[in-house]
Amino acid sequence: MNKKINLTDIRVVMFLAGVCCFLWGSATPAIKTGYRLFQIDSSDTSSILLFAGTRFFLAGILVIAWHSLTSRKWIFPPRGSALAIVQLALSQTILQYVFFYVGLSHATGVHGAIITGTNVFFSILFASLVFRYETLNVRKIAGCLLGFAGIVIVNLAGAGSEGLFDVSFLGEGFVLLAQIFYAVSSALVKKYSGQFDVVTLSGYQFMLGGLALMAIGAGLGGTLAGATGSSAYVLLLYMGFLSAVAYTLWGVLLKYNPVSRVTVFGFMIPVFGVLLSAVFLGESSQALSWNVLAALILVSLGIFVVNTSEKPEKKDGTEGK
Repeated sequence: MNKKINLTDIRVVMFLAGVCCFLWGSATPAIKTGYRLFQIDSSDTSSILLFAGTRFFLAGILVIAWHSLTSRKWIFPPRGSALAIVQLALSQTILQYVFFYVGLSHATGVHGAIITGTNVFFSILFASLVFRYETLNVRKIAGCLLGFAGIVIVNLAGAGSEGLFDVSFLGEGFVLLAQIFYAVSSALVKKYSGQFDVVTLSGYQFMLGGLALMAIGAGLGGTLAGATGSSAYVLLLYMGFLSAVAYTLWGVLLKYNPVSRVTVFGFMIPVFGVLLSAVFLGESSQALSWNVLAALILVSLGIFVVNTSEKPEKKDGTEGK
């Protein structure tokens, strides 16, 4: 018989979380390329939301189709899971991405990238102080500070200070709210993973959330009619794939590990985003710059510190009700 993969083994967690962060990091150049291929202007919020909704609805279909294929039967939402699916769709897909995309249209890329790095802080704080899945200790705080310092360096080094402190609620405030909803969704995944199959929840919340975003975008006049050839749809398929794989793996890791052990790897997403943008968007001058290398070191130290907590944490996620 084949041995089951130990999803609490730090080597397994590191590899699978790394895959997730790599895929999410690739979303940055993919989204920018998608805007070009679908001829979506950065100020066209309605079309951006329609684009995002289509991506996530497709991701949901891919998750459920694959899960059904491997189970040799169509997987329906389990009885009693409606509230869980609605809550996850609302926090993880609808509210997170409405605030994120609208916020980015009113904030600079530097500000957006730095604020996105705060989702690790919020995830650990919500898991420790709100949902009470684990305890907050000095190592977790120190690891978060190291990781966040890396994100600040990778985004600020070489950038001028002009406008650094010019913020707005509609811009930076909305991006910050998006990170809070991301943290809430991570805690909810942990909560419901003990009651329902996390893959099924992921698929159906994507479909529901994607449909909602599509309805909002289309209702506001958004369109994807400007697609320039089949490459636009191939890219959209890839974006659905990356969301399906990354969120499903992430949810499985959250089920079997403390939230902090998994979410701290989120600091790697902006770093991968910079590296992959350098490759696919021609921004090669940033790829091997000192700030990226320094960020990699700090992020790695932060991950190591958080994952060397003095005491093992609860992993069953049964505390929150």
